[in-house]
Amino acid sequence: MKRLAAVCLTIAIVVVNRSTAATDPTDQQCTDILQHALTAKNPDTRLQGVIALSLASDHNSLLPLLIGMADDKDVPVRVAVVASLADVKSKATMEALHKLLQDPVPEVGFAAAKALWNLHDPAGKQALLSVVEGDSKATSGFLTAEMRRALRMTHTPATTFMFAVREGVAFVPVPGLGQGIASMQALLTDPGISGRAAAVLLLGQDKDPVILPALKDALRDKNWTVRAAAVHAIALRDDPALKKELIPLLDDDKEGVRMRTAAAYLRLTAIEAAATRKRTAK
Repeated sequence: MKRLAAVCLTIAIVVVNRSTAATDPTDQQCTDILQHALTAKNPDTRLQGVIALSLASDHNSLLPLLIGMADDKDVPVRVAVVASLADVKSKATMEALHKLLQDPVPEVGFAAAKALWNLHDPAGKQALLSVVEGDSKATSGFLTAEMRRALRMTHTPATTFMFAVREGVAFVPVPGLGQGIASMQALLTDPGISGRAAAVLLLGQDKDPVILPALKDALRDKNWTVRAAAVHAIALRDDPALKKELIPLLDDDKEGVRMRTAAAYLRLTAIEAAATRKRTAK
């Protein structure tokens, strides 16, 4: 299985290399950052790479890389793959989620079931029903540990922001739009998240003219969670004119910032290219 996963990832990387051959140097730098992360020996680095890819999961050349990580040996990485695929509905992503539904680790399969259910796939409903009826387990030792950690966080200020962002009008996941669910979840569940970072996520897509200058300032904040949140928010504004604001953060000393920046830059490049093709067609 490990050998097959390595072969699949190698093929995916070749596809990405070919598709980016004609892109500018910054595009290639961003792609290299993500490739190196996904093939790193350190599972935390691979996890950060997968989380970052949720910001560019509808970027065709990067999607094979993300899907290839479904065979990663590390459980948190596979759970993050599910979250990163959850808002992109395509034949390839649905096949990957169906595969993850059969994962031997319960929380991976359960996460896939929830994702498929949100995407209105009958398999998701059937899997969740089997959990309700007791035919399968939705938890394991790993998930129990995660739940305990989550319970310890219930008294932190960030929890209030997390609820507001997840449930409020500022964050309504729509399949196919690449809303960066995994990126947001990772930030909001980090014990070290700054309250300002949570506020950035909450206000990030607000169209008030005062918001964008504040986001640009947040890119230079001393707190890495604020910088990461600002990158996330700018990515979701889908404005290619903001690409230049991201470039300095490709050398950020924090993986969570650096990888989100690479994915955000490639997301905006894809949007820019699509707009160019549309104008050319007219």
